[in-house]
Amino acid sequence: MGSFTEHSAEEHSISYRFPKEERLRSKKLIEQLFREGSSFNSYPLRFVALHLPGPAAEFPVQVLVSVSKRNFKKAVDRNRLKRQMREAYRLHKHVLTQSAAADGTWCIGILYIGKEKNPFNLISKKLNSGLERLLSK
Repeated sequence: MGSFTEHSAEEHSISYRFPKEERLRSKKLIEQLFREGSSFNSYPLRFVALHLPGPAAEFPVQVLVSVSKRNFKKAVDRNRLKRQMREAYRLHKHVLTQSAAADGTWCIGILYIGKEKNPFNLISKKLNSGLERLLSK
């Protein structure tokens, strides 16, 4: 009678969650990311990435999302853009996590460098193209 079956959840192994463990919070790692990481732009976003070799981690990708206070004075505007960027990453992260190397951790900074607010579909499209470019490196 249309009941939920257990195997249907296992068929879709893509997780669309964005738990706290996947967020880059360590000050030490953030400093290392901006000091040693490579960057590229996919306007209005800038990607900074750093691969840290080591044992396979439970969460192979950690992400930092940031919006400049200089360009967006109101916290409401900054928070909205960050929320849109997090949502776009959450929907497209499976591209990155499925092909992330099992031999270390990726630290990724996604910075909003545009000076105007853009709609979600543009942010999502640019974030997806940035993640795919990151994979090709």
